Amino acid sequence: MPLSVDPRVLELLCSRLCHDLVSPVGAINNGVELMEELEGDMAGEAVGLVAESGRKAAARLRCFRLAYGAAGGQEGVPLEDGRQAATDYLVGSKIALAWPPAGSGVVTSPPAGAVKMLLNLILIAEEALSYGGKIEVDASAGPGSGPAQVIATGRAAALNEAALAALNGQTDVSDLTARTVHAYVTGILSQQYGMRIEVLNPDSADGQAVLLLLLHMPRG
Repeated sequence: MPLSVDPRVLELLCSRLCHDLVSPVGAINNGVELMEELEGDMAGEAVGLVAESGRKAAARLRCFRLAYGAAGGQEGVPLEDGRQAATDYLVGSKIALAWPPAGSGVVTSPPAGAVKMLLNLILIAEEALSYGGKIEVDASAGPGSGPAQVIATGRAAALNEAALAALNGQTDVSDLTARTVHAYVTGILSQQYGMRIEVLNPDSADGQAVLLLLLHMPRG
């Protein structure tokens, strides 16, 4: 049966994406206004603000394009495209990304939706790291041979109950918010591509909690 999406989900997702883009785009506007008013070194600082904010906005747009658009769902989209998008997205944040470049043991032609789903799990992992931390990605397993892993490690790393319920499709659309709609959409996308997401919280160690997101892909 084809999956259907309630218009409210689209509205909330649009609100969420616009919210995430407002900050860097607004900073660009502020920087341009400063450039018009200032001279010398201060004008140079304004140029730097515009350049940095422009980079952030472009990085977010590239990540969202692969995570939500058609580009990231096609078969054979290189994992390197997703790795670069995630790397650029997290630059300047309080979260470090450890996703090694594709090597001899990594699937070079992932199935449809693999890059899209990995990016969505990274965005979920980011939400789970309120105090910062580290996200590790292991996408070396091939379809049907084992799950790809996204591991979030940091202080109080955890997916809140509302987001977890939304991810598992246990939330009524009327109860979704801009904070939980991303998890809900991620769950829908996993169904679309015949994948399954497993969420685990292993025992904490050295004051650092761990959130383990497993992506089970269909056998090729």
